[in-house]
Order: sequence, then structure tokens, then C-alpha cells
Amino acid sequence: MTSKILVSDPLSEEGLEILRQSGFPVDVKPGLSEDELCAIIGDYDCLIIRSGTKVTQKVIDAGKNLRVIGRAGVGVDNVDVPYATDNGILVMNTPSANILSAAEHSCAMLLALARNIPFAHESMHKGEWKRSKYTGVELNGKILGIIGVGRVGGEVAKRMKAFNMTLIGYDPFLPKEVADSLGVRLTTLEEVITTADFMTIHTPLLPETRNMISMEQFKMMKPNARIANVARGGIVNEDDLYTALKEKVIAGAAFDVWCNEPLSDDEKKLMELDNLVTTPHLGASTVEAQERVAVEIAEHAVMYLRDGVISNAINAPRGQLDAETEPYLPLADRMGSLVQQMVGNHPLDKIEAIYCGKLAGKQTKLITISTVIGYLRRVIGTANMINALPVAKAKGIEIAETSNDTAKDYASVLEIRFTSQGRTRSIRGTVIGGLPRLVGVDSFSFDIPMSGDMMYLSYKDEPGVIGIVGNTLGEAGINVAQMSVGRDGDRALMFLTVDQSIPEGIVEEISKAVGTEDIKFLDLVE
Repeated sequence: MTSKILVSDPLSEEGLEILRQSGFPVDVKPGLSEDELCAIIGDYDCLIIRSGTKVTQKVIDAGKNLRVIGRAGVGVDNVDVPYATDNGILVMNTPSANILSAAEHSCAMLLALARNIPFAHESMHKGEWKRSKYTGVELNGKILGIIGVGRVGGEVAKRMKAFNMTLIGYDPFLPKEVADSLGVRLTTLEEVITTADFMTIHTPLLPETRNMISMEQFKMMKPNARIANVARGGIVNEDDLYTALKEKVIAGAAFDVWCNEPLSDDEKKLMELDNLVTTPHLGASTVEAQERVAVEIAEHAVMYLRDGVISNAINAPRGQLDAETEPYLPLADRMGSLVQQMVGNHPLDKIEAIYCGKLAGKQTKLITISTVIGYLRRVIGTANMINALPVAKAKGIEIAETSNDTAKDYASVLEIRFTSQGRTRSIRGTVIGGLPRLVGVDSFSFDIPMSGDMMYLSYKDEPGVIGIVGNTLGEAGINVAQMSVGRDGDRALMFLTVDQSIPEGIVEEISKAVGTEDIKFLDLVE
């Protein structure tokens, strides 16, 4: 039976032509309500969307034949990805098509802010001629602080360097060598905030970056500081932004992204400010970017429908994976996440995946990529099968695979060796009964389920430590699900799983009571 494709948002003609040339029936029906979409989606195998269509659980339940959802763009906030995954539906996006457009828009916002272009434009259209009122500042010789020196931030650096700006940046996950190649001096977030004349934000919106810039940071900035955000709404606290601009704590701001899009009634007070340059999320809104996202999503959707080739995947349909390697994908993902949390805010130099035992003879590329995805999730927010390796390469991370026919104590073991700050460490995992388990860290061996909320601590092996940990958590109302301890000489390493998050204060209390600084709460949810 021929697969059918529904395009429910406006898509450039170049992308539509690729879909039509595929031979699959294509219907273009933009502007559908949720009920209207639910009424017809059951007839389609593929749904191509932009940001306008909301793919909810209701839509997914109605899509009885739906195999793939293609998002022409980066963000998939309008797709219930976990529910799509549970229903075996592939979700694709176009992770790299918007990079240059977003970078150029960032540069445009900085220039518009420096020279008061929007305000002078509006004044002239009112018939005014007020040259002195709109006197700007030069970029030449000023300090540009780049918060997040990734792919977009790196492209901004290349362009703004031509204005003879001094470039400094904050990116705890970027090696110094990569930053040096861009002409950016890596430093702390505090130095960027306190010394930059201009700042531009290029980080994902994560729990760690939400409200990263609030009133505390605004008060640390120079009075002449100007800040641009073409990344994500929510990284800058909008209420504090309003106050900082209204009270002239800083000189100005340029924003393309917002917590609510379109703006809520409360956010519209920002539009009253005469030192805020605004655009309605236009970072990717260029003819070229729109063509690229349309062509890219069309090509990859057709490849999947016609040949079963998976690319640009946010998730991975379990039915398409090798039966013996499939259980190791969630293990690898969680091991990658564990690596990131063990490394913390330090650059990672290398990840080596070592396949031991029966895994040694298998196709393991996807498992390695899953490890990288798990690591990158807390670094850039999202990563997938198509962009994980390029992103890792851009951050200077070497990725390697090796095999070993033997696996001590288990039929198959995945070992991840990782190097950061000149130190190489190792974690080992396996799958038992279809469930991921952690079986070793460095020289310590143990066995514990690898999921959800966990904590580890390394300490001098002596009586009473297990009691201290258990009692402290118990008094805080935190239930320990499982605990496992590995020993090596006079040192011990404890891993435990708990039923809820452990507050930082409790972790610090245990740290002081046990006398160790090598302790950390872990969140290994995929």
C-alpha cells in the first residue's frame, strides 16, 4: 500500500516538489484545528509540520497509520515526542539548516541596538528629524561576550571579529583549542557579565539555563552594556529585563525570542520600552533557511518512507533496530548522561566506547552515537542520530570505538572510557533482563540498576558510612530503592537509587558527615 503524506503547515515550494516527485500521494492542508487534523490523520503515514501544528496525544492516537512526523525546523516543542516514541513513530527535525540565519540575525540585532536603527526609523516615519537623540556607539574596540560558543555562537564570533571587537566567551563544554581557533578567549560567566560591552546568548533552554540572566546579573553589568538574545525565551528573566531597561540598569537589549509566542498580555509591557529592539522570532526566517528546512525534511522523510533509512531522528523506532543491540541503546544513553554529570562543567576531550564479549562482533555505531547523545543532552539540550557526532566534533571531542572478545563476569559489557582535564576514567554497564545496569566505575565493581534518580559517593572504607547515608536520607523522607558498594583497597564507591530527587542541601550534609567531596546526585532519565 502506498504511503500518504500530509503537509499541515506552509512549506516552501522546493520542499513540496521533492515530496511530489517521490511518487507518494501528497496533500497540503495548512491551518487545520486539532479536531480537523484528528479527523483526517488516520489516512496518512507521514505528517510534515512547522511550528503551527500541535502534534498532541490526541492527534497521535488518531494517526493509526502514522509512521513519521517531520518537523521543518529545529524545535520540537509542538510535538509530544515521548508519546510518539511509545507509539513507534519516528520524529525528525532539521538540526543544522538554521545556523547561518540565526547567526546573521544575531549580528543584525547587535548592530541595530548599537546604532538605534529601529527607533530612528520609527521617528523618521513620523516625520521627525532627531539626529542627536539617536546617537549610537561603535562596535570597534568593544568587548563582545558570547554566552554559548557553539555552532551559532561560533558563526557570530567569526562575523563580529571583523568589527575589531575583543571576543570573550563562556562555554564550559568547549575546549580551549576550539575557542582559540575562533578568536574567542574562554572565561567565566561572571567575567563575561561584568566586563562585556555587548553580550549575545546562544545556549539551549535547560533547567540549568532558565533565568540564567536575572536581576542579580543585570546589576553586575556595565551601565552601558547591551544584550541580545536570539536563542530561546526564558534564558533571560523577562520581568527583570523590563526593570533593568526601565530603570537604565543597562543601556539596551535586543530580543528575538520570548517565553510566550505570541506575547502574553503581561509581556506586552516590554514593547513600551525605548531601549529594547524586538523581532517576532525571526532568527530562522530567511528565504534560504526556509528552503533548506523544507528541502531537508522532505528528503529525509522520503528516504525513510521509501527505503527505511533513519536520519535527522529525534527518537529511534524500536522495530528498526537489531534485536540483540537494541537493549544497549538506553544503556548507552544513560552512560553518556553519567559521563557528563561526572565531568560536570569541564570540557570533554575523548569518549571511547569499548564493546566486550558478544557485543564485539555486532554493528555498534548506533550504540556509540547513543552514548554521545546522552552526554550532549545536558550540554546543548537536544541531540539526535544525525547531529550528535558533528556537534561533538565541533566541541573538540574525539569519538572512538574498540572491541574486546572477552567480558569479565558478563556475556556482554559496554565500557565507556572518557578523558577530561588530562584524566581518563571508565564506567561499565550491561543489560540484564532487558534492563540497563551499571557494573563498574574505574577500579570498582558492583551491580545496580541504571535509571532515574541516583547518587554516588567515594569514601574511605570504614564502618558506619552506609548507616550515615541511609539515616540522613531517611530523615529527609527519601526512600533508598537499591544500594551497591564496590571496594578497592581502603577506598569504597557507593551507588544507590532513590525514589525522588535529593536536594543539594542533603547531598552536602552527607558529604560533611562522611568526609568526602566526591559525591553527586545523578538524574539518569532519558
